[in-house]
Amino acid sequence: MVQAYRADTGNGVGPQRSGSRFRDLRDRLARTLRDPGVWRRGIVLACWAVLLTLVMAFHSRIPNTIGNLGSLTETFLPWIGVLIPLLLVLGLVRRSATAVVALVLPVVVWLNMFGGLFADKSGSGGDLTVATHNVNADNPDPAATADQVAGSGADVVALQELPAGKVAAYEKALEGRFRYHSVQGTVGLWSKYPLSDTRPVDLKMGWVRAMRTTVATPEGPLAVYVAHLPSVRVKLHAGFTANQRDQSADALGKAISREPLARVALLGDLNGTMNDRALKAVTSQMRSTQGAAGDGFGFSWPAKFPMARIDQIMVKGVEPMSSWTLPATGSDHLPIAARVKL
Repeated sequence: MVQAYRADTGNGVGPQRSGSRFRDLRDRLARTLRDPGVWRRGIVLACWAVLLTLVMAFHSRIPNTIGNLGSLTETFLPWIGVLIPLLLVLGLVRRSATAVVALVLPVVVWLNMFGGLFADKSGSGGDLTVATHNVNADNPDPAATADQVAGSGADVVALQELPAGKVAAYEKALEGRFRYHSVQGTVGLWSKYPLSDTRPVDLKMGWVRAMRTTVATPEGPLAVYVAHLPSVRVKLHAGFTANQRDQSADALGKAISREPLARVALLGDLNGTMNDRALKAVTSQMRSTQGAAGDGFGFSWPAKFPMARIDQIMVKGVEPMSSWTLPATGSDHLPIAARVKL
């Protein structure tokens, strides 16, 4: 009877076993940390962790004089964080406490820089929905792409990389949804509201890849710029070839700074991210709708595996309410959209 009573109640057996396991783990960890080898091993991995920290914290100090290395680093800056779990795995394999502890530095810096992007900052309301898309000159189905972007419900749509031979196809696909439009060179704007004072913007390239117009919204005039800055390439012998893009960014920034209207929106493919210092002539005077009211990084290129947000919607004198990426089309870029309050 006594034995049965003890078995049924389990008096003291469960807690003793649980406490024993905890003590075993605690003692094992203590013995491991007392081993001098766990602190001597992994010094090289710890140095890599410190290097990652320095690159992220002082990316603006990386010079552009050699192959535009600074801009290249800033374009893919969030992806440096991918190396952190790799170093963690290597540190655990090496059983190195030094390597694991050193990872606290890059984790803190990365979260400080990009952790806020994981919070959904989008809100409800707004007066105007805008969208922009680099449609790709080699797009096999312009009509389907135009219809898909227009289906986002945007009041204003900007398109870039419009080849002369396909402009008519985009115009036909969009004419039923947008009463007003203008195409300047290889960029165009379609709007549900009247356009005025429309003109090309000189990007110092020799041909037209940017425009400016006034959209007469029900809440008042809005200056809209559409731009497609020059492409950049990564070459072994030349590095990050972005000099022409940088010059065009400066020209675009000057044009926007001279804009007489208080409310301005920039829609386009800037071939650069908000982190890239080379775009500061533009980014220093405007807000990214994704950064202010988006959810996540909002990467837009390349469409099959987005790694960077080089397509931008930026505003000044206007309040971003929400910002998002649209589904893929026949282009190598993803379209993006935003809702703003005027």
